[in-house]
Amino acid sequence: MAAILELKYFNSFWLKKMVNVSKPKQTTAITGAAITSQNQFTITAANANIVVGQQVSGAGVSTTLPTVIYVSGTTITVSSVQTIAAGTTLTFGPITDFRYIPNAFIAEAEDWAIEEARIRGGYNNTSVDLGVKAYLVEEDINQQKRTNGLIYSGLYNSRTGINNTNQFPAGEDITRSVDPANGSIQKLYSEDTNLTIFQESKVSKALIDKQAVYSADGQPMTTSGKVVIGQIQAYAGNYGISTNPESFAVYGYRKYFSDKNRNAILRLSQDGITEVSSYGMNSYFRNIMIAQGDGGKIIGGWDMYNKQYVVSLQTENSGNFTVAFDEDINGWISSFSYIPQRMFSLKNKFYSAFNGSIWEHYSNTAGAKFYDTVSSPYISVVFNDSPSEIKNFNTLNYEGTPIWSAISVTSDLATGVAIRPQAVAYDLSTMEEQIFDSTFKVKEGKSFGNILGYPAFQSVGAVLPGQTVSGIKGTYLNVIFSITSGTTTNSGDLFAVSTEYVNSLY
Repeated sequence: MAAILELKYFNSFWLKKMVNVSKPKQTTAITGAAITSQNQFTITAANANIVVGQQVSGAGVSTTLPTVIYVSGTTITVSSVQTIAAGTTLTFGPITDFRYIPNAFIAEAEDWAIEEARIRGGYNNTSVDLGVKAYLVEEDINQQKRTNGLIYSGLYNSRTGINNTNQFPAGEDITRSVDPANGSIQKLYSEDTNLTIFQESKVSKALIDKQAVYSADGQPMTTSGKVVIGQIQAYAGNYGISTNPESFAVYGYRKYFSDKNRNAILRLSQDGITEVSSYGMNSYFRNIMIAQGDGGKIIGGWDMYNKQYVVSLQTENSGNFTVAFDEDINGWISSFSYIPQRMFSLKNKFYSAFNGSIWEHYSNTAGAKFYDTVSSPYISVVFNDSPSEIKNFNTLNYEGTPIWSAISVTSDLATGVAIRPQAVAYDLSTMEEQIFDSTFKVKEGKSFGNILGYPAFQSVGAVLPGQTVSGIKGTYLNVIFSITSGTTTNSGDLFAVSTEYVNSLY
């Protein structure tokens, strides 16, 4: 059913305005000194601000109609008053009874404002009235939510003072729509003369202030035009940003975002969309995003300091994970213990927001310190040469700062004793005496130590620990390096890690 909306056009206005009617003048409590009658009392303090129709409350004041109905000098008349004792404190609230307005202000000329209502402002000239009326027929009076549509307003130019951002002329072509089958629009990003449109299941770009013209052989060419949002062209690949626009980050011509519906972290660049989560982290992101379900957040940000894309996957049920992607090696280089609420870069520095505060990263000497909390950094290394053969891993070696510990040494068949850090270089005369101590030895800037088997986790055929043999058995070796919490810097370098092993015959 169509609705008819009446539009009124006025030649001019006859405006009457009352000052201070919307809020009371008297807001502080007043103590009564003398009661003249049952419903009248005298205020010894100044009562010029008391207004007719204002609420009154206090001992003896009825709650049925507790309002001031008359003011004469210092005499105040209140309706429906029972008994008011001398010295009673009365509180005056807002105006609730407007039947006596404007009588309360009739003596105050400044409370009235009359706009000019006569033609040319002459005495006794014709007073203007309502002008012509127009009618607009609205076929569909229900509210519509067009989640896949774009609309733009009039021009804004700060240099010339033009501001038409509140104008949306229905007679002009000011709307564009994308395919609703790809979901709602979640994110818009303008880049030069292109507008990138992120839907739940698709990423497209629209031309700005130009239009695409195709040649005879179907090749697109762009030309300038009056159209604000030109032709919309979709990027190849069925990828979108799902419902996580907070994962978006940009650096240069690269744009990073997540697609939870496809368990992917994506990069949009000049060569199109690339699934960067497939660089050795497919199962990692798949398992986390599946566990997130429809809830949780995926917060992304560009780390200008280290030139990395940092993404934090957060949910209450399946835990929180923060990892970083590096373009130089085209891979995921590290995970972090901090869980940010927002991330951004400014003037070559990286910031994140947490608990209402903004924190600058890389600003302290202590490593692995986030939000005033220090944790022990660790690196996991897997040795898997000749994966089909059973080997005996004898030693563990690394190059770097001599403060690292091998806190976990495991294989698929056995577990080794942790190797502690040792910053003292051993000379050759004592090397044989210390060979079976579970510490790293430093020689010529390189740290090395023997892997000692742990009896409680030995399997059948594993090498037994003792003073003449060492090592653990398995097809692969997994070692976790860590810096002991509480060190002076809690940070160190780890350049290379290696192991020595021999093939086992059984």
